[in-house]
Parts: sequence; C-alpha cells; structure tokens
Amino acid sequence: MVQERTLPEYHSAATSLTRADGLRLYEDMVLGREFEDKCAEMYYRGRMFGFVHLYNGQEAVASGVIKALEPTDYVCSTYRDHVHALSAGVPAREVMAELFGKVTGCSKGRGGSMHLFSAQHHLLGGFAFVAEGIPVALGAAFQARYRQEAMGESGPMQVTACFFGDGACNNGQFFECLNMASLWRLPIIFVVENNKWAIGMAHERATSQPEIYQKAAAFGMPGVEVDGMNVVAVWDVAQTALQRARAGEGPTLIEALTYRFRGHSLADPDELRSKEEKEYWLPQDPIKQFAAYLLTHNLAQEAELAAIHQEIRARVEDAVAFAEESPEPDPRDLRRYIYAED
Repeated sequence: MVQERTLPEYHSAATSLTRADGLRLYEDMVLGREFEDKCAEMYYRGRMFGFVHLYNGQEAVASGVIKALEPTDYVCSTYRDHVHALSAGVPAREVMAELFGKVTGCSKGRGGSMHLFSAQHHLLGGFAFVAEGIPVALGAAFQARYRQEAMGESGPMQVTACFFGDGACNNGQFFECLNMASLWRLPIIFVVENNKWAIGMAHERATSQPEIYQKAAAFGMPGVEVDGMNVVAVWDVAQTALQRARAGEGPTLIEALTYRFRGHSLADPDELRSKEEKEYWLPQDPIKQFAAYLLTHNLAQEAELAAIHQEIRARVEDAVAFAEESPEPDPRDLRRYIYAED
C-alpha cells in the first residue's frame, strides 16, 4: 500500500499570510534544504563524520512552527536537528562548524550533528535518544508558567515547541509528559513529525492507534492533524496553538504528516521503503508547493524566489568555508562545559 492515510485537506488560514511572512518562510525552507544537501556532499566527500540525519522533505514543519514563535520562546529538537536550529536563528556558520567538530560550532564542537544547542537562540538541544527531549521541553514550559504564577513576572507567556517523531509516541515519556502538560496547563506545543518511519519500522506496524493526534483526547487537550508538506497549513495550526498557550489554556498536540526524502541517516541505503511510496511523496515537495502558492497568490515574483536560492547557496558555501577554516577544540579544554560556568 502506497499511502494508508489521506493528507488532510487545507481550506483557509485563520491568520492571513502576508508577503513578508511568505518570503521569510520560503527563505527559511530553502536554507534548510540547501544546508542539508551540502551536508550530504561533505559527508560523502569524507569531510564530515559521525551520524548525520537529514531533514529533506520535512522543511514545512520546522518553518511553519518555529517561524511563528517569538525570539523568547523555546525549541526542543531530536537527532534530526540541523534545520530546527537554523529556523530558530542559529547562524548557518555555527551549525556547519559544529558538524565539522570545530570550536566555533554552536556546541563548541562537542555535540556534533545530533546535539546542537544554543542558549542565545533558546534552542534546548538536539537529543539522540528517542523521546529524550520531551521531558526537557516540559521543564522549559513549566518554568515559564511558574515564573508568572509563583514569581509574579509579567509579559507574554513563553511557549515551548517540542519536536519528535512518530516512533517517540510509543514511549513512556510521551504519555507522561502529555499528562503533566495538560494537568498543569503548560504553554507547550507537542509537534509530531510523522514521516511514517521510525528508522526501519513502518509507523502502522508499531502502534495500535496510527492517528497520533487522536491520542490527545485522552489528556483533555486539542489534537490536530495537518498536512506537513504544506507550510501554510502548518503555520495556521501553529498560530492557533500559540494563541492557546499564551492565553494559559494549555498544550496542543500537532501531528504533521510529512516524509523524509532521504534514508534515516546518510549511512542508510534506504532499501526498506518501496519505490511506489517514494514516488507518491516526491511530487509533494513542500518547497515547490510553496513556491507555486506564493506565485499564484501574487506574494512573490519568480525573480525574487530565484534570488533567494542564489543568496542561500552563497550563505551555505560561506558556512562551509568558515567551518573548514575554524580551529579544532583544544585538548586542554576537554573537561570544560561539563558544569555551568560564570
């Protein structure tokens, strides 16, 4: 079977997408794609090492959610975290340098591909273990509410966007954290990037309820299914979830139906997924779909979109040059960054 679930039809946005927002989203999605393609090139040329999990095909989810956040909000990622970091504002130079293991990387060359972190950009980290980041995100959401209700701080409620895959939804952390988030009405958005595969395990074979968003009902929170290949649809549902969270109404579970265009990692020959399945999803490329949307709705011109691609390629090439020229971590600093420093 090529497709077990039909992508939800998108009707109209609750919040209109402006030209400025449209171009910002498009630029962010192109940055994610170009960056990941360059990572693949560097990896296969032997200039990048370790585990590298790429995000190609899922860009609409990262851009649609993260670009709806405020700079003071938090983002919690997985081992497929490069594009989440870029969308959160971490400079491409710092992300690429981290992948090269250089001291100028956002994690000082100690985290690599799966452990990107940036306190400055409120990126709580990439987490290698499945579902590992969900409790961390819950903690960030708890402190946001605690600071306002117990400590009397004013201002908009900070929201945490917590990303994880379909495989994480069978783990205990998922259920425990949804329960606590709902019980305490925490300002958190749980974003399930359902790309149908947990490494080599098909989603439908691993869960008794394949429709993950339906699990939200057990915890008294809204569950939303969205076409994760449509950035406008993702942007729309993210706006609604953010409004609920900031108003103190609690969490939302968003299941974004998406698809990764590459194997699980760059070491994966990708032989488990059928040719028919891949051919079903490839025409739904989120970047091509969004380009058509922008042109059709007179939000951009073809020359503008072409210029964005050109500028992004130059930025990614600059990131590679910066990474290659950056120094390796000093062995004398091996025990630094283990504990908090003043």
